[in-house]
Amino acid sequence: MIIDIHGHYTTAPPALGEWRDRQIAALGDPASAPSPDSLQISDADIAATIEANQLRLMDERGIDVTVFSPRASFMAHHIGDFQTSSTWAAICNELCYRVSTLYPDRFIPAAMLPQSPGVPVATCLPELEKTVTQYGCVAVNLNPDPSGGHWTSPPLTDPYWFDLYEAMEHYDIPAMIHVSTSCNPAFHTTGAHYLNADTTAFMQLLQGDLFSRFPGLRLVIPHGGGAVPYHWGRFRGLADALGKPELDEHLLHNVFFDTCVYHQPGIDLLTQVVPTRNILFASEMVGAVRGIDSRTGHHYDDTYRYVSATPHLTPDERALVFEGNARRIYPRLDAALKALTDKESPSA
Repeated sequence: MIIDIHGHYTTAPPALGEWRDRQIAALGDPASAPSPDSLQISDADIAATIEANQLRLMDERGIDVTVFSPRASFMAHHIGDFQTSSTWAAICNELCYRVSTLYPDRFIPAAMLPQSPGVPVATCLPELEKTVTQYGCVAVNLNPDPSGGHWTSPPLTDPYWFDLYEAMEHYDIPAMIHVSTSCNPAFHTTGAHYLNADTTAFMQLLQGDLFSRFPGLRLVIPHGGGAVPYHWGRFRGLADALGKPELDEHLLHNVFFDTCVYHQPGIDLLTQVVPTRNILFASEMVGAVRGIDSRTGHHYDDTYRYVSATPHLTPDERALVFEGNARRIYPRLDAALKALTDKESPSA
């Protein structure tokens, strides 16, 4: 089985964005804020956007299942207050859940959190509980910078985040560390802010000792870890200078990386530097880079090709990247897939 652990509903029906525009326009006049019930998206609307985009590409590329969450750039936690984010997160999470009910053998939901700058992270817990227990979400997306590119939140190792980590351990779910839109003109959202955040998160974790307190916590750093694999020697040297253990011992029982790296040399480096047990297949298809590479004739985000072609994985290691690691690191995903298998089994 080929499991893509990094998918977003980037092709949601236009009505979703139009509702969000009305919500933002009403920030100065709460009485004119649109009701969630005013958003009308039919199953046919969902099917049209999914079948023409994500599902079509999954079939073309041989991807069996995608862990599917709301569009990252749409999270925009810096807009409005907590209530703004809470309403918006609930709408986006429900929409991804509906995708999973329409295509239960192809999409498994993950949730965004209703984060808001300066607001205690415990306010996110009701939405987390709902999405896990009612929607079957197998992971959450955690934004380390709800300010949108200004980095006003404390590091991921700060007690500010501990209520969330306790809940994640309780529900046995991982978080993907994923920022949202940058409102800082110095940082392009997908070309700089995303990759900066990946690198920054890893360094924050390196500087701290988070996993001695939360040994069951699992964090996935997307986009191949940003600069991390390329500068592995730098991070090893910094760990040594800071009196930290080797990275394998200090971080790699709890920190993992995905394969959203859009050229063969990048995947080759990732698989050569990072232990196989810490790499999960992902493509973030119909995402930041949607074009076709003129040098290869294939989509940049067709990461299945790169993982299949890299010489740094044996067949058994490739199977771990494509499936085994996802099942281990996302136990609720593993349980959902087993339940599907049992349901489809003639003897069930």
